[in-house]
Amino acid sequence: MPSFTKGDVTIRYEEAGSGFPLLVTPGGGLNSVLDGWPNQVYNVFDEFKNEFRCITMDQRNANGGESSGPIPVDDPWGAFADDQLALMDHLGIQEFFFMGLCIGGPFALKLMEKAPNRIVAGVLCQPVGHNPAFPDSMYDSGRDIWAPVLMERRPDVTQEQIEGYLHNLYRRDNADFVYSVSRDFVRSCQTPMLVMPDNTPSHSYEAAIEVAEMAPNAQQTVYPWKEQADVIITTMQQVREFLSSHQPTAAR
Repeated sequence: MPSFTKGDVTIRYEEAGSGFPLLVTPGGGLNSVLDGWPNQVYNVFDEFKNEFRCITMDQRNANGGESSGPIPVDDPWGAFADDQLALMDHLGIQEFFFMGLCIGGPFALKLMEKAPNRIVAGVLCQPVGHNPAFPDSMYDSGRDIWAPVLMERRPDVTQEQIEGYLHNLYRRDNADFVYSVSRDFVRSCQTPMLVMPDNTPSHSYEAAIEVAEMAPNAQQTVYPWKEQADVIITTMQQVREFLSSHQPTAAR
């Protein structure tokens, strides 16, 4: 797979297809890697490449991937967005769609906040968010699943860095919402978005519905949508139609 380096960060990525650019990130929490697409609820990268220029990537420091960089303790969500935007800069892409699964929900919202002139529309599929019944689900996953493997292969990473990083991801600002942005931002966000709710300890139904009801240009799919094959197909057709309807006229 190709990769590029910007400063002290290296990003591995893959692209396929042609058309308007669509950056897609698979689920997996902090272990979101492009090789994870076959295990997702729907392989967006493979299935959408006939309609869009699909681009995907290993997230920084994800185990099983080849993207690497410092542990950005002070601004972890901003660093993810910087990496994603740097990839698009590297590919010479200004405007694009974004579809994020799982942790890609907070990614999408942070991109809309950080680069509203570049994210034409976004899809939040099974978005991660605060679940009142399991408030530390994402923190615990990072501590118990991601961190031990990372520290084994990265002796430069300290326990103190890990604790600060996870705290600032999941326990600091907006810890009772979607983690990456505030409710005030979502209320003001003009970017069209499609929310695909889920209901697991990490994929908060409550947070997804709040975003869908709060954002001025948000739509929502049916719920539940991923338990039956025919409903998945219908829902993904809704995703296609949503993205196509927001494609800039010059790109059609």
